[in-house]
Amino acid sequence: MNTEIERKFLVKGDFKGDIIKSYKILQGFLSSVPERTVRIRILNNKGYITVKGIGNKTGTTRFEWEKELTLEEATQLFELTEANRIEKIRHIIPLANNLFFEVDVFLGKNEGLVIAEIELPTEDFSFEKPSWLGKEVTGISKYYNVSLVKNPYCNW
Repeated sequence: MNTEIERKFLVKGDFKGDIIKSYKILQGFLSSVPERTVRIRILNNKGYITVKGIGNKTGTTRFEWEKELTLEEATQLFELTEANRIEKIRHIIPLANNLFFEVDVFLGKNEGLVIAEIELPTEDFSFEKPSWLGKEVTGISKYYNVSLVKNPYCNW
């Protein structure tokens, strides 16, 4: 079984000096029910389909399965996604131990929201928190991408 262990944080400071790579992401959902989400993502010239299960009590760990698609396949499936899609710029910031933060700067109806995510090898894995990292929002569902399509940041 594929498992994702991830923590999420708001961003409170300037992280831009640490960026090594950035790209735009378009994302829509074929299924947005909490027990299983199915998303289509387009970034650069590639597409992906991802299935995620419901998280554990802390919201840190959940089932995740992802498969790369051709751009044509992803574009066709993207047309079938639910309304209110996600647009964001993702910035990659490296840390020690082969870890990295993915900092998402949201666009459109979620403009103004900036979230940093880090995938970890175990739930209790310790890592150094950069000075620009703000409040932890792991497990708070309103910060999930699937929630942001239903209740965008502009409505908060």
